[in-house]
Amino acid sequence: MSIAVIDYGLGNVGSICNMLRYISVPYSVESNNLEAISYSDGIILPGVGNFKMAMKILEDSGISNVLKDAVINQQIPILGICLGMQLMCNHSEEGDVKGLGFIDANVTKFKFDTYSNLKIPHMGWSDVIVKKNNILTEDLLDLSRFYFVHSYYVKCKNDEDILMSTNYGHEFTSSFHRDNIFGCQFHPEKSHKYGIQLFKNFSEWCKK
Repeated sequence: MSIAVIDYGLGNVGSICNMLRYISVPYSVESNNLEAISYSDGIILPGVGNFKMAMKILEDSGISNVLKDAVINQQIPILGICLGMQLMCNHSEEGDVKGLGFIDANVTKFKFDTYSNLKIPHMGWSDVIVKKNNILTEDLLDLSRFYFVHSYYVKCKNDEDILMSTNYGHEFTSSFHRDNIFGCQFHPEKSHKYGIQLFKNFSEWCKK
């Protein structure tokens, strides 16, 4: 079993690899050897930064087409982290561009009234509420805490796709799951014991 971590220049690849090593999960970092993605047992798509720039890199490099084949046709499990989660949606307000379209959801910016003391980006530790129980949420408490850094958030069209939610001014989707597609807005690679458990759960899911 091996997980392919996609390195396209935007993401905490080193921190993710450290986590996978810590829990003794085999992995490879892929940026040029696109064929290896198709032969992996699981895929991690990280991301920090601008949606439009990230999509351009994925499309220009050919990674987007490889991911679509691996995820949609081959049904390889994928974990999208932060921007990586957002990239799997249909569309983002950030740059007004289409995403990979793996899940029926759109990305929108936090908007608060001028009198609100909530800042953008949402940054720091926040509680996460588990909405449904499966292998991906196993051994996570009802109120787990994860680390966030984001100005945009995901709005799922289908409530059944919402795996976890978080409140920041209002409730938003902090994790989604449908079939072989799994995304989290928070950074499990920076979330200590909760992040370790989530990576363990994902790796067990990839073995199925």
